Amino acid sequence: MPDQPLTSDWPASVHPPGSDSFEQTALDWLFDQVPADYRLHGVLRRHPVALSRLARQYVLATLEAAREGYRTARVDLRDHLSPHALDQVMNAYLAEGRRTAGVLRSVEAVDGALRAAAPERSDHE
Repeated sequence: MPDQPLTSDWPASVHPPGSDSFEQTALDWLFDQVPADYRLHGVLRRHPVALSRLARQYVLATLEAAREGYRTARVDLRDHLSPHALDQVMNAYLAEGRRTAGVLRSVEAVDGALRAAAPERSDHE
């Protein structure tokens, strides 16, 4: 499996699936995509698929928030910002939306690889 080509969405710091360091580099990268307090939960370190699911949900919610902000910013801020400043805010929303959408694609790629590599569920855990 390490010889499989990685997609353009694959994070550069995550080693390829099947490599000895894949899981650890995936964990490190995923923890960087979520709030720092997620590191306090040992279960997320012990079960990378759980972390990737939480990361996917977190990043998706962030993307949805950026989309909602973009949809409502002009009306909400028109009485408080100049047209030029409002245009800059809209551009910030666009840039962050694009960036976050890219992060989401990367999280989904890592999530898929972790799920494919995850051992069968054990009823003894």
